[in-house]
Amino acid sequence: MIDLKTINAVLGEFEDRGISRTTMIDAIESAMSTAYKREYGKRGQVVHAKLDLNSGTISFEQVKTVVDDTTVRFPAPDEEIPAERHPHAHGFHADEEQLAEGELPRFDPEKHILLADAKLMKRGASVGEEIIFPLEPQDDFGRIAAQTAKQVVIQKVREAEKLSMMEEFGEKKGQIVGGIVQRMERGAIFVDLGRTTGIIPYEEQIPGERYRMGERIRAYLYAVDEGFRGVYLRLSRAHPQFVVKLFELEAPELAAGSIEVKALAREPGSRTKIALASLDPHVDPVGSLVGQRGVRVSTVMSELGGERIDIIEWNSDAKEFVKEALSPATPLEVVLDEEGHRATVTVAEDEQSLAIGRGGQNVRLAAKLTGWNIDIVSSGGTEVAETNGENVVLADMSATAEAAVLPDDASPAEAAGLMPTESAEIITEETSEVTALPAEEELTPLPASDETVADKKEDRDKANDE
Repeated sequence: MIDLKTINAVLGEFEDRGISRTTMIDAIESAMSTAYKREYGKRGQVVHAKLDLNSGTISFEQVKTVVDDTTVRFPAPDEEIPAERHPHAHGFHADEEQLAEGELPRFDPEKHILLADAKLMKRGASVGEEIIFPLEPQDDFGRIAAQTAKQVVIQKVREAEKLSMMEEFGEKKGQIVGGIVQRMERGAIFVDLGRTTGIIPYEEQIPGERYRMGERIRAYLYAVDEGFRGVYLRLSRAHPQFVVKLFELEAPELAAGSIEVKALAREPGSRTKIALASLDPHVDPVGSLVGQRGVRVSTVMSELGGERIDIIEWNSDAKEFVKEALSPATPLEVVLDEEGHRATVTVAEDEQSLAIGRGGQNVRLAAKLTGWNIDIVSSGGTEVAETNGENVVLADMSATAEAAVLPDDASPAEAAGLMPTESAEIITEETSEVTALPAEEELTPLPASDETVADKKEDRDKANDE
C-alpha cells in the first residue's frame, strides 16, 4: 500500500513543473509492473499495474493476446526452446525473441492464448484481443527490483519534462524570451529561462556588448533542439528578426498586422535598414515605428546598444525603392540593368560619402535590402563605388578617404538634431542651414594682449602709486 498523502504531495509538485498527474501515475504504474516482473514474474509475461488513488493499493494483472495458427508458429518437437531462467537474473525484462524477416513469433503460453481457449473464457473472443488475468498482489520487493522501479520513474519523469518543455518553448519559437545571465563559457552565454537554460552562441551576440552574471537579458528564440540530455534552446541577439520582434513590442500597428516588414538588412551592433509597407491606407508605416518624438525607435535602439536604425517605406517601383534604400543620401538618378540585376545610382559630389557610408556600409546595406547590386556614380560621371553581393569596391580614393573620415554614427540628420529615421528632404533642408565653426576656432584662447577695462585701470593705479 502506498501512502496517499505522500503520493499526492509528489503529484502536486510535479504538476507545478508542468508534468500532468496522469503522466506521473503512468510512470508509477510502469515502475511497479517492472518491479513485479523482476521479482515474481516469468519469462515472456506481460504484467500491468493499476494504482487506486482512493485506497492507495496497487493491483497487478497479466495480459495475454488471443492468437491462432495464422499469427504464431508452434515449435517443432526437436526445436530447442530457451530454458526458463531464474526470475531474479539480471536483464530479465529485456529478453525478447529475435525474428527473421517474415517469420512468425513463437507461441508463448505466458503471453499468448489460443482462440479456442479464449472462447471458453470469453464469448465472442477474437484474434488480437487481450484477455486479462488477475495476479496475486505483492507488497514486498527486493532491493534490485526497487532500484529498477526507481530508475523507471526517473526516466519517465525526464521524458515527460522534455516533452513538456518542447511543447512550451515550441510555442515560443520565433518570439523574444527574457532571462538572467547564468554564466559565460567559451564565448557562449548561458541564460537561465526558469525551467531550462538557453544558449547564445558567440556568433549570435551583438559585437561589442558585454554581459555580467545576474544581469537580465532579452533574446530571440530561433531554435528548439531536443538532445540526449534535454532540450536545448538557441537564442540570438544578432538575428534580423530580433529587431522586428522588438518593434512589435513597441508598435501595436506592426503587431496587429496593419504594417508589414517587406525587407530588412542588418549589421548587428552597427546599423539596420528596414523597409515597411502599410496594409491600411490610414496608417503611416514610418511614423508608426518612429513614434512620437522618436520614442519607439529610441527604445529599440537602446535595447540594441545604440545600433542605428534607418526606417524607410517600401516601394514596388525598384528605382524608387533603391533611392529610398540609400537614405539619408538623395540620389539624382537611378538606372536599372535588368539583365545584370544591377542599379547605377548617380549622386551629387557632396553626397558621395553619405551614399557610400563608412567603409561602404550604407551602400552595402542598401544592396542587401533591395536585392540589387548598386554602383554609385558621381554627377561628374566618375564611378566611386560598386557592390557585388556583400562586398563593396570603392573606386574613387578621395571618396574612400572622405567616407572614412565620417564616423558611422554621424549624419546630417543628427548634426541638425533630428532622428536618423526622418525623411531625406527634412535632413537636406536642415543641413543646409547648419553652420558650425571649426573646432580650432572654437577652442582658440584670447591673445595675451587683449586686456579688459579692469586690467587697464589696475595698471594705471599701480603707476600712480609709484
